[in-house]
Amino acid sequence: MKFVSWNVNGLRACVRKGFMDYFEEVDADIFCVQEIKLQEGQIDLELDGYYQYWNYAEKKGYSGTAVFTKEKPLSVKYGVGEATEEKEGRILTLEFPEFYLVNVYTPNAQRTLARLPFRLAWEEEIRLHLTDLDKVKPVIYCGDLNVAHEEIDIRNVKSNIGNSGFTFEERGKMTQLLAEGFLDTYRYFYPDQEGAYTWWSYMNKVRERNIGWRIDYFIASNRLAPLLKDAAIHSQILGSDHCPIVLEMESPS
Repeated sequence: MKFVSWNVNGLRACVRKGFMDYFEEVDADIFCVQEIKLQEGQIDLELDGYYQYWNYAEKKGYSGTAVFTKEKPLSVKYGVGEATEEKEGRILTLEFPEFYLVNVYTPNAQRTLARLPFRLAWEEEIRLHLTDLDKVKPVIYCGDLNVAHEEIDIRNVKSNIGNSGFTFEERGKMTQLLAEGFLDTYRYFYPDQEGAYTWWSYMNKVRERNIGWRIDYFIASNRLAPLLKDAAIHSQILGSDHCPIVLEMESPS
């Protein structure tokens, strides 16, 4: 099985920049996108052979997630816990016979850290959601998680300590989640790989110089480790300030 996750930073704009070429070439079994920035009816994607599931934000031109899957899921849920929806369109949980797939666009704490308390509450809610699911069947959790977990995951460490996405609090939440039975699939395969980033500022020449952050992830239940085949970062693919990431896994069935 092949999984892809990509923060497209506006799906309509990304489509104009080659999204469909990549989508067809990569031929994923499950393709997750974040920050779609659109409402129902604003795009008509013809994806032959795929079921489409969308979670739109109430606010126009903001946030939102979608999953395109070759296999029809047993169920689809929007939100976590008892919630059946959430206003920013950030969470999609798809249940398949052998695992859960959770696609997420994690809220940014903002430059001033004004939204850090909200972010930390969100992290706690997501952690409980994932651990509850994991009690039933294994979980694959992916998306733009808006945190560079370790110093190896960011180019300019010293100047970013304490900044949004690299606060000790946000990084600690990731550490806590991993300690509860999950693994960072990219680091599982490439624990010492430096310069492996998934997001770059639009500032001049930043991407060419690879001054980036790794903030997009596939996180998997530990017991899926024997099935994992490889993880990749497709940094050569343009169209967004993020690049796609890939997870390949043997089918659990």
